[in-house]
Amino acid sequence: MLRVLVMVSGGGTNLQAILDRVADGTLKNVQIVRVLSNNPGVKALDRAAAAGVEGKVVCPKDYADRADFNRDWLAACDEVAPDLIVLAGCLVIQPAELIRRYAGKIINIHPALIPAFCGKGFYGLKPHEAALARGVKLTGATVHFVDEGTDTGPIILQKAVAVKNGDTPQILQRRVMEEAEWELLPQAIGLIAAGRVHIENGHVIIEEEDAE
Repeated sequence: MLRVLVMVSGGGTNLQAILDRVADGTLKNVQIVRVLSNNPGVKALDRAAAAGVEGKVVCPKDYADRADFNRDWLAACDEVAPDLIVLAGCLVIQPAELIRRYAGKIINIHPALIPAFCGKGFYGLKPHEAALARGVKLTGATVHFVDEGTDTGPIILQKAVAVKNGDTPQILQRRVMEEAEWELLPQAIGLIAAGRVHIENGHVIIEEEDAE
């Protein structure tokens, strides 16, 4: 059983996609052991509670020193001994020690086709605003491993989504979530739970599914 800790900061729509796939049996051998938020009172915590998953808050505003927050944030991970950490709309800059300790065990969903519209500052609506400003015809989402850079870790899965006439950043954001993010993130977790994802020479190799 793959023990998964999900990190969130807001509404938790990607979290809900994961919870739904666990509930309907699509995601096999996966247990969500904790939802960790840096913000109190967010809807993601309600989603966790509704699914019977423990929610925990470690808020940086409660700490005078960032090092103290980082210590308790890492402790909140270590307490549940996760096999995989999933950043599902989590805006926390992860402590370097956490990234080192869980190297190859942290994944993130980014709302663009990396390396386009990614890196520092590209969160929320920003990737969609940039895609529309550039006039691209395709955007999408990427699931990647997390390293000490920003959106620089090995890519696991990507899916393209069409940009349509009349799109606003909000409309495009919703389409990317519905057509790509909510599909890719559970899929990546399932591949990892099945032991089919490996990193070789900085690239992700996905093994073919064994024929029954």
